[in-house]
Amino acid sequence: MSELVQMKAAGGLVFRKENKDTQVLLIYRNGIWDLPKGKLEENESIPACAIREVAEETGLPFEPSIKANLGTTVHSYIQDDLKIEKETYWFVMTLPDGFVDFKPQQGEGISKVDWVEIDRAGEIVGFQNLKDLIKRFRVHL
Repeated sequence: MSELVQMKAAGGLVFRKENKDTQVLLIYRNGIWDLPKGKLEENESIPACAIREVAEETGLPFEPSIKANLGTTVHSYIQDDLKIEKETYWFVMTLPDGFVDFKPQQGEGISKVDWVEIDRAGEIVGFQNLKDLIKRFRVHL
């Protein structure tokens, strides 16, 4: 039986309005479309973690702005014979208008960062909890 390890993480659903369309910033990590997120560091606040992870994974030279709390998701996976249960805290975020100069964090397996129209983003993200998160965000629009 695997030992259960509980982990906390935070991330951002970064959006922009482009010609009346809403677009979401997605990362392409290890062959799967995803949202930027990562593990909480010791003595780090959850909002600070979300800001840091979004900036690191997308190569931002500045901090994204948190606009709203989007709640949490929970998912589990097995790694090195440990069952990891990860609770991720999500925030709605924005960037300065017109910013497109992303630098994917290749050391984390991220090969692309791209703005994707929200309906398409909800279809192509690789995890059901992220599809649900995008639906939850649409209620805020």
